[in-house]
Amino acid sequence: MIETERLVIRPLNNEDYTTWYTQFENRLPSQHRYDEGKLDMGVCTKKWFQQLVDNHRSLALEDKIYVFGIFRKADNAHLGAIDFSTLLRDDFQWARVGYTIHNQFWRKGYAKEAVKAAIHFAFEKLNYHRIEAHINLDNFPSIKLAESVGMEFECVRKGFIYEFEEWTDNLVYYINRS
Repeated sequence: MIETERLVIRPLNNEDYTTWYTQFENRLPSQHRYDEGKLDMGVCTKKWFQQLVDNHRSLALEDKIYVFGIFRKADNAHLGAIDFSTLLRDDFQWARVGYTIHNQFWRKGYAKEAVKAAIHFAFEKLNYHRIEAHINLDNFPSIKLAESVGMEFECVRKGFIYEFEEWTDNLVYYINRS
């Protein structure tokens, strides 16, 4: 568990279903291309959520992906998520970070607070040496967030990820354990 002034960042558990579901339901319509906005939550039953929690635990035990929910201390509202995917261990200790905040909570500093704390945790507790963020060329809010938590631009990876029915370029931002 990670605590900041306003947040608790931790793996989801079965008791989180109501706050998790409520905040997905309260999302605003999509604000830009990279914001999913409102989602169809029809399949997201308590049983489905329990399977999601179990899957996250299994992936963490296998050192593949660590998924953390972001919760506001004041009312336990689920604000979003951060995940670390292990890319390579051995002599690299290399991971990718992903982050999302429900759009009804944007522009309040939650993402910066959460990502900064989670990166520190990933270096100290998950023993990564290098963490990368892979960001679409025109995802300016994500670029700004990466820079605000101390990540540096490294390069553009051409044809890096298949999305929007085409291979797209991504910016690579990184931070090393210091």
